[in-house]
Amino acid sequence: MPNPTLAVGKRAPAFTLPDAHGARTRLTELRGKWVVVCFLLKAKSVTCRKQVVDLCENYPDFCALGAEVLAICPDPPHKVREFSHEQGIPFSLLIDRDAKLASRYGAFRERNGGGRRYAGMVRATFLIDPSGKVCHIWDNLRVKGHVHRVLDRLDEELQDLA
Repeated sequence: MPNPTLAVGKRAPAFTLPDAHGARTRLTELRGKWVVVCFLLKAKSVTCRKQVVDLCENYPDFCALGAEVLAICPDPPHKVREFSHEQGIPFSLLIDRDAKLASRYGAFRERNGGGRRYAGMVRATFLIDPSGKVCHIWDNLRVKGHVHRVLDRLDEELQDLA
């Protein structure tokens, strides 16, 4: 199912979010850079841990391509702080406690599971270009190989600009 809220070519919703230590990150302050925004379901889940490990291992590649990585999690600050410390996360791990931002990005929405409908997080990644527009969306994604798909897409975008 495609993302019901955002579309490629639309301006990415602006935000200011805290990390686990209270430092704030504003998307608008990153204008002029490529930004990868990853929504995590739950910081300490096995799948999110795998996703974060992949992001950490490949973070130097994102930096080499001039991209900033932001991971966004709905967990409380103490859990995000523990997770960030345990994983040695080199990029910003931000807190969206009430999932308001996730809703604006379509990463918190109605889902189906076990024969019932409920509101919940969807694992999603957004590639935002230097002008602040959504360049690519990976929605309801599978973690295996995902980080490499994002890097490949970023590299393609940069080659198209050259």
